[in-house]
Amino acid sequence: MNSKADLMGYNGYIFDLDGTIYLSNQLLAKADKVIAKLTEQQKKVVFLSNKPIESRTNYVNKLTKMGIKADLDTIVNSSLVTAQVIAAEKARATVYVIGEPPLIEELQAAGLQITKKPLEAEFLVVAFDRTFHYDKLNDAMIALKNGARYFATNPDRTCPVEGGEIPDCAGMMGAIEGVTGLRPELICGKPSPQMLAVALERMQLPVSQCLMIGDRLETDIQMGIDLDLDTAIVLTGITTPELLASSPIKPTYVLASVADFL
Repeated sequence: MNSKADLMGYNGYIFDLDGTIYLSNQLLAKADKVIAKLTEQQKKVVFLSNKPIESRTNYVNKLTKMGIKADLDTIVNSSLVTAQVIAAEKARATVYVIGEPPLIEELQAAGLQITKKPLEAEFLVVAFDRTFHYDKLNDAMIALKNGARYFATNPDRTCPVEGGEIPDCAGMMGAIEGVTGLRPELICGKPSPQMLAVALERMQLPVSQCLMIGDRLETDIQMGIDLDLDTAIVLTGITTPELLASSPIKPTYVLASVADFL
């Protein structure tokens, strides 16, 4: 584990959002001052989120209201990565979506065709969906039995919110696996290399010059470790000191919060 004095020695910083920069609508631990300090020192900053229920424009607006400078080029979420991956597999592919409007809009922006008819689907995309119900489960089963390729936005079991957690994409994937026995061909969000590749492309920096900061060992930290990126866990979200102590996943730095940058 490196000294916290080394935290400012990178040229690029990749920040998770939920549990790291904020919880729900509550800014965490001087996060605005941390981003301002990095920007003043001409460091490159990108924000990553596995959550597909908000558009990238909404993320920009939310961060701006919290006093954090951001634009669309600095936001990478699982919806964007999923859309780019599928469009690269097949341009204008027909997709059945278990997910909310921001995900559908991102898929459409990539030129993909959305269908509500599972027998038309070339791809099934499954995401965190607060409108998930039996008919969607049935449609997913039909699409997969008809040969649709299966992609998911993110592997998270829960999403941190102010005061606790709520079920995330793993709940929808679990229901589908229960009736089909199938897991996604690819989960596009953290800890996938596809997610980190998009972030690094935005910054135009090599891995050795970047630091990944997040609150989840199995996604944020594991993604960095898998691709030889230095990592910092913050204890303001999902990970507790007890969970960290018992986990085989070991970050480069352990921070009480992002305020440790100051």
